[in-house]
Amino acid sequence: MPQHDFIVSADGHIVEPTDLFRTRLPKHLRDRGFWEEDFEIEPLVEGGVRDFARVRTPGFEGWTVSRYRHFDGTAHTGEPERMLDDMDHDGIDAQLMHPNRSLFALYSDDHELSIAHARVYNDYVIERYTPYFGRIAPTAPIPLTDLDDAVAEIERVTEAGFRALLLPAMSPVPYWSPDLEPVWAAARAGGAHVFFHCATGGVKVGEAESPTLKQVRSMADELNLPMDSRLAVKRMMGQCVYNTINPQQIIIELIGGGVPERYPELHFGLIEFNAHWLGSLVGAMDKAWVTGIGQDADWWLGYWDESRPANDQPQMTRMFDVNEKWPYPLRPSEYVQRQFHVSFQDDPVAVAARHITGVSTIVWGSDYPHAEGTFRGSQKLIAQQFAGVPADERAAMLGGTLGRLLGYESAVPA
Repeated sequence: MPQHDFIVSADGHIVEPTDLFRTRLPKHLRDRGFWEEDFEIEPLVEGGVRDFARVRTPGFEGWTVSRYRHFDGTAHTGEPERMLDDMDHDGIDAQLMHPNRSLFALYSDDHELSIAHARVYNDYVIERYTPYFGRIAPTAPIPLTDLDDAVAEIERVTEAGFRALLLPAMSPVPYWSPDLEPVWAAARAGGAHVFFHCATGGVKVGEAESPTLKQVRSMADELNLPMDSRLAVKRMMGQCVYNTINPQQIIIELIGGGVPERYPELHFGLIEFNAHWLGSLVGAMDKAWVTGIGQDADWWLGYWDESRPANDQPQMTRMFDVNEKWPYPLRPSEYVQRQFHVSFQDDPVAVAARHITGVSTIVWGSDYPHAEGTFRGSQKLIAQQFAGVPADERAAMLGGTLGRLLGYESAVPA
C-alpha cells in the first residue's frame, strides 16, 4: 500500500486486566461479576498453543479461548504502549477500540450488575488510556436497563473525553422507542457518536447459557464433526441469514423511529457485522414504501366483513396508499448514506457495492487482536481488497470517514 494511506480501524479491542472487575466492583457484586483465569495445558494438537483463558460470568461460564498475541508472538498484556507498537507494525494510524471479553458482562438484565461493570470499565479506560486518546478512541459502554443511569454515564464519560458510546446490539428497549430520547439528546450534547458491536446484549443472568455461548458451543460441535450436507446448510444459514438480522434491525428501528431525522448530528456505527448485506437492505427499505407504478391506483385489498355496511369496511385498504405513508423527508437509504457506518474486514462484496450503499457507509476495521480479524496481515489484505478502487474512495473507507467522526483528520502523532 502507498505510504500516504491514513488508516483508522473501526474495530479493535482493549484487553482488560484479568482481575479488573474482581478488584474494582462493589464488594457485594464481585462473586457475580466478570472475571477471567489464565491457564496452561498440554497442546490439544501437536505443536499447538498452551496458553488459554477461561471466562467466569453469568451466561458465559466456560467460554474458553487461546490467549491473544502481540505482533512479536508474546502473550497480549493489555498495555497501551504495546498496543501502539502492534498498530505501527500493522500499519494502523488510529483505532476505535471496544471492550474485549467484558462485553459479555456489560449488558445483562441485572441493571445493578451491568452499570457497575460499565462504570468500572470506563473508569479504567479514563485512568489508563487518556494519554493515548491521540491514537486510540475507546468506546464507553452504556447499559440501557435504566435510562436515567444511562444518561448520567453518557454525561460523565463525554466530559472525560470519550468521543464514542457503545450501546447493546440487542437492546432491552427497542431503538425506535421514544423512551430513548434522553439518550440521543445526551449523546448529541456530549459530542459523541453511537456504536453497536455484534454479540452484545440479550444476557439473562438467570440462564446458564447466553445466546452467544449457545452459538459458540454449537459451532465447536459442528467443526469437530465431518462436514455433511446438513452442517453445510446450517453454517451458511447462520452466517448468511441469521447473523445479518440483528444489524439490519438496528438500522431499521433507528430510521423507522425517526432518530436520524431528529438528530442529524449523530452518527451510528455497526461494528463487526461485515457489510455484504447492506446493499440489499438499503434497496429493500426504500422499496418497502413504493408499491410500484401499477395500472390502478384505486386497487383495493383486504377482508370484507359481511356484518358491516359497504361504506364501513375498516379492513379494506388501497394498496397504493403505502406510497404516501413514509413519514420522513428523506428516503431510508438517504439516512443510511448520511449517518450510518458499517464496519467490514475481509468483505469484497461490500467494497464492490459501495456505489449502492454510499462510500461513507462502509468503514474498514481489523478486529485487533482477535484471531479471526486481520491483525498481522492487514496491509496485505488491504492491498488485495482495494485493488483498483479510486484513491479518494479507498481513503474514505480506510480512514477518512471514521477519522473525521473521531477527530482524526490528518496524520496522527507517533
